[in-house]
Amino acid sequence: MSAPAYDDQNVFAKILRGDLPSHKIYEDDMTVAIMDIMPRGDGHVLVIPKAPSRNIFDIAQDDLNAVMATVQKLAHAVVKAFGAQGTTIQQFSEPAGGQVVFHTHVHVIPRFDGVSLRPHTGEMADNDVLAAHAEKIRAVLG
Repeated sequence: MSAPAYDDQNVFAKILRGDLPSHKIYEDDMTVAIMDIMPRGDGHVLVIPKAPSRNIFDIAQDDLNAVMATVQKLAHAVVKAFGAQGTTIQQFSEPAGGQVVFHTHVHVIPRFDGVSLRPHTGEMADNDVLAAHAEKIRAVLG
């Protein structure tokens, strides 16, 4: 499969450069975790590699390994922070797969028995709510 080239003007590239604000929860040498500004559930976070890649098809193996290690760390943290019973982990690749932002990212969403995911409406969450949720997760991470 041949995909278009990586576009360094995507929203996550801008966040990584500091051109756009985010609620950062975690950072290491290879990854960053931020609050999703259009959360499908309370505590919905995104894990993104620092190195540029569009998605699962072109990410370097070391970057993918680092992303998944951070996904696991954040899955534990969001479940503890929100008292969730589980988590949904999602990664979308290319438009046919549901990808909208073309920088590799993985969704980590705390889940609760009997509570459906909110629909993806495109509406941004309240900034104060996102900040409070970010603080709850950071507190668990230490």
